[in-house]
Amino acid sequence: MKPWIIYSLLRLGIFAAVFALLMVAQVEWWLSALIAAILGFAISYIFFGKLRDAVALDIVARRAGPSHDPDRDAEDAESELGAGEPDAERRDLESDR
Repeated sequence: MKPWIIYSLLRLGIFAAVFALLMVAQVEWWLSALIAAILGFAISYIFFGKLRDAVALDIVARRAGPSHDPDRDAEDAESELGAGEPDAERRDLESDR
């Protein structure tokens, strides 16, 4: 499983657990949400450093992927062909009728 999915689910789980505990303790919902968000951030920052680094490396690897996309090249070539004739699309639509 991808590291960002695991990291997100862990943070969401921590938030939900703390929020549920505070709601059972009859703390107001907005204060429970605020405290749960702060604790979720703090716990994940302190204890999940390796997982956070894995997420960062995954993002870097994805950004460093190929900048050459064959689909993009095909779309660009197709749009360049149609750019020379502004009425080409209108003629195509009229011929379909």
